[in-house]
Amino acid sequence: MTSHLSAGAEPRTVDHLVLPVIDIDSARERYTRMGFTVAPDGKHPFGTENCCIFLPDDTFLEPLAVAHRETCEAEAKAGHTFMIDDQAFRFRRGDEGFSHMVLKSQDAKADHAYFKQEGVGGGDMVSFSRNFDTPEGQNGTIAFHLAFAADRRAPDARFFTVQVADAPKVDRSALQTHANGVTGLKEVILSETNPTDFQYFFQTYLNQRYMDADSFGMSFETPQCRVSVLSPEGMQVFHGLDVRDTERGLLFQTFVLEVKSLATTRALFDANKVDYHDNGKRLTVAPAGGQGCPILFEEAA
Repeated sequence: MTSHLSAGAEPRTVDHLVLPVIDIDSARERYTRMGFTVAPDGKHPFGTENCCIFLPDDTFLEPLAVAHRETCEAEAKAGHTFMIDDQAFRFRRGDEGFSHMVLKSQDAKADHAYFKQEGVGGGDMVSFSRNFDTPEGQNGTIAFHLAFAADRRAPDARFFTVQVADAPKVDRSALQTHANGVTGLKEVILSETNPTDFQYFFQTYLNQRYMDADSFGMSFETPQCRVSVLSPEGMQVFHGLDVRDTERGLLFQTFVLEVKSLATTRALFDANKVDYHDNGKRLTVAPAGGQGCPILFEEAA
């Protein structure tokens, strides 16, 4: 099987991670307690809402809750790709977790055609707009086009690209400054019993042919972070995390955030009574209400 990369294009850049939560209030409390500046709530026309955490490297985390279940169900029934995927994830994995990785796009329509051509199309495109507000009271309307990719062997890991078609001119610098010292997204980590079974999907989705591979898994470099798929043994060896070793298919397990100083992050966690495991080089915060997967914090090199 040959991977055909999008002609003339650089490897795609990570935009954000979608993190389902049971309600926005618990997510806001949890991430604030961990020292993040959390943006005002954003409501989607298809029934979900978020409270995003914007990072200085132009990525963000998106805790996502169901705001109006009847609207979500109606949109899914009508064929809305994102709502179909979100409802399937919540049914199979629960209301809190890590469901999607999203890449930036300059042309979502072209991405949609390319994914379909390469046999990894994930459903119909989605376009929508919503209000955007900052804590300082700036606001406007932001519009998006989404193009979906999927490997049907992995029903619990979802992927799309997002093109920002229109965005308000607001200053996000305050939203990108965090008391815990986080400066950006360092690594996205998935698990799978035999990681290289998904080599061609990731080469196509990331538009990145080159990878590092060993007996524990494979990893790809994007312009600002690494994307790794590890076996259960690799998850234990590299990150001290136990995952079920009998389940096939990709699962998003965790992500690594880079911080200016582990000492600063550690002190904030202690002051705010955030439980964590410290191995000297990394702080691991276990899942809790409003935070459906472990989060790893590592000091910048």
